[in-house]
Amino acid sequence: MTTTTIDYRSARSWLTLAVFLVVVIGVGGFIGSQSTPGTWFENLAKPPFNPPSWVFAPVWTTLYVMIAIAGWRIWMARPNSPAMGLWVAQMLANWLWSPVWFTAHLLWGAFAIIIVMLGLIIGFILVARKTDTIAAWLFVPYLAWVSFATLLNFSIAILN
Repeated sequence: MTTTTIDYRSARSWLTLAVFLVVVIGVGGFIGSQSTPGTWFENLAKPPFNPPSWVFAPVWTTLYVMIAIAGWRIWMARPNSPAMGLWVAQMLANWLWSPVWFTAHLLWGAFAIIIVMLGLIIGFILVARKTDTIAAWLFVPYLAWVSFATLLNFSIAILN
């Protein structure tokens, strides 16, 4: 943990949180709206554990809120830290995956991206826990979902 006390209730802190939420959810939502599944995805062979399509929006919205809060907490504690670098890198990989999968239809390219993203998420958790354990724990559900998504991505790529 850091030795500095952070006032998470200050106006600056709330404004910073709002920026993180708007950027993470806004960019994620925009990318999602521009790279929708469509008939291409519907026609792919899928494993029996493929969730129904309605699951993805609420799961990703919830995860994006948690990702934003984790990033905000690390930013407030140590904005130039390795944890913040890992947070930014995983966010870029996250935003890249949908266009590669849904727009470019590159199943194996998307798989490579999600493997990198998985490593960045794990790295963030391991590094962030030294600065802010709450931020690290906020990434655990994200790790679980992306682990499942990695298996799903791999399975669909194999089947097609």
